[in-house]
Amino acid sequence: FHFDSYMDLCFPGYSTAQNEVTGPKTKSGPERGSLTVQCNYTSGWKTHRKYWCRGAVWRDCKILVSTTGSEQEVKRDRVSIRDDQENLTFMVTMEDLRRDDADIYWCGIERVGSDHGFPVDVSIDPGEHSMAPGSGSCSGSSPLSCTLSVPSPLLVLLGLPGL
Repeated sequence: FHFDSYMDLCFPGYSTAQNEVTGPKTKSGPERGSLTVQCNYTSGWKTHRKYWCRGAVWRDCKILVSTTGSEQEVKRDRVSIRDDQENLTFMVTMEDLRRDDADIYWCGIERVGSDHGFPVDVSIDPGEHSMAPGSGSCSGSSPLSCTLSVPSPLLVLLGLPGL
């Protein structure tokens, strides 16, 4: 059993032998926050277009943002990319993260033939609001009176006295 053969079979174009582009295997960020992924590449690819694409299958992934072949930052929707050709890295930042952003993404480099790619498993850490279900309301103007309704099991979990 050869890992390289398996990876090439499952992810055509992906190569562990050449390592023309690499990055973290996994990356996580907070819901509503941001995360930055650093992708590294070898010197032969300095002026080639770099990109960030989404989808478990390398050849079918959807390009979200790409460089122009220069070091200028490019931003599209909630994703930006900047190539640092001196340090042979490109940085991808995803902002205003949502739970459904969790997926396999790829650091990619465009070239003649099959592009180079490295998979990054992105996960999203749920925000605080999703861990504390409850409802609240405020009334009056001066002084303002607010009440918060929190489920009893949560009060026990937090060690708080009942409201």
